[in-house]
Amino acid sequence: MHSEKLLYNGKRMLTFGGDHYITLPLLRAYKKYFGKIALIHFDAHTDTYSSETIFDHGTIFSTALKEKLIDPICSIQIGIRTAFNRSIAFKVLDAQYVNDCNIDDILIHIKNTVKNLPVYLTFDIDCLDPVYAPGTGTPVIGGLTSDKTLRIIRRLRHINIVGMDIVEVAPFMIMLI
Repeated sequence: MHSEKLLYNGKRMLTFGGDHYITLPLLRAYKKYFGKIALIHFDAHTDTYSSETIFDHGTIFSTALKEKLIDPICSIQIGIRTAFNRSIAFKVLDAQYVNDCNIDDILIHIKNTVKNLPVYLTFDIDCLDPVYAPGTGTPVIGGLTSDKTLRIIRRLRHINIVGMDIVEVAPFMIMLI
């Protein structure tokens, strides 16, 4: 069934994917149905890089911004620990800050950023430290703990999350470590 049909029927989707690129067509569908949406993005990387390649999991949010699929002022990235362009308007809570901060302060940042907009939550498994989630193609040390991440996500229940994905899970990568 097409994602637009599910959205039209008022249902919310949880999508499991491989490559983070799957988020881009999902955002296109959500934009058609909800209009202005915010993004909560858990990841080690901002995925706002530039590339000559049209299908690139490292560029999906720069493409989403160009297509006006998400409101950058009302969007937040959590767990980032790679270099990124600070001129992009997303609020970024890097991994060091999140690891050192209490849950209440993190939730305040999230709620103040997304406001009352419909929210799409995208969760790249590499936001977690590789000790907790080694099965990903782009592990980066210094990530979030599984405990802290679960506590954050559980407290998002009052946010208007209209859709979500979990991506970059690559169990076969565990064998390579």
